[in-house]
Amino acid sequence: MADIVIAEFMDEASVHRLQTKTSVLYEPGLFDHPDDLRAALGSARALIVRNRTQVRATLLEAGPKLQLVGRLGVGLDNIDLAACASRNISVYPATGANDAAVAEYVVCTAMMLLRGAYRNTAAVAAELWPRERLIGREIAGKRAGLVGFGSTARQTASRLGALGMRLYAADPFLPASHPAWQTAERLDLNEIFATCDVISLHVPLLAQTRHLVNRETLALMKPSAILINAARGGVVDEAALADSLRAGQIAGAALDVFENEPLDSAHGALFEGIDNLILTPHIAGVTSESNVRVSSLIADIMIRDLKLG
Repeated sequence: MADIVIAEFMDEASVHRLQTKTSVLYEPGLFDHPDDLRAALGSARALIVRNRTQVRATLLEAGPKLQLVGRLGVGLDNIDLAACASRNISVYPATGANDAAVAEYVVCTAMMLLRGAYRNTAAVAAELWPRERLIGREIAGKRAGLVGFGSTARQTASRLGALGMRLYAADPFLPASHPAWQTAERLDLNEIFATCDVISLHVPLLAQTRHLVNRETLALMKPSAILINAARGGVVDEAALADSLRAGQIAGAALDVFENEPLDSAHGALFEGIDNLILTPHIAGVTSESNVRVSSLIADIMIRDLKLG
């Protein structure tokens, strides 16, 4: 029986470091076998997950000795925090360890959507040479709007600013006295949607942020604007976004997160035939480098709090 159960993929070096300290069950696909996962938690003091494992009260009941839940990432909407608190189970996200990866994802997709020249390999190879159709736009001089201005958003702003973008942000929870406001002008949410060329979401999924991007907010956006969501699925009303893109109401979008993951055929059909949309499988915060940082941080926490020495 394992002291630590790891239900999703983790950097092998960090797994090995834990294995030298205590008994570890490492099965990256264990989240997809609920009965096996529950059985594995019988003697475990710690559970390590990413975003696919649903850590709810029924799962926690299977681990009477659980003390810690480590999240290989930062979002916590797949973890029942109230249920953990009622059991005095500490929950640790890997805060800050994947900020750079998400920031680079936003910059990359923003430039791809503005330039519009990519994903045309077949046409060029077929001698169609669509130069006029693929004339795009530069990122310099455009207005970047960050919805939420926490650590990841600030790293994103730093990179976008270095490319010559003008920076704006909306965050009612960040005090006006915070030094971050020296790098971006503070606007309210509607001003962000109405005036910015690149809008990037950086908010958790809460009752007040669910469908924060909806038909009304999309209608505020400029026809030349693009939207990027690498934050949390559910923040965007996906049907409204698909309709907006098909109607040419906005110029493009990128989604890395979805209301239901992975997409099923019905959900995926919502996005069929939309050429100005980039879809990625919840990978914005996962690079080779960030996986090492995230895994090492969670391993450090496990060793410290479980007193593994």
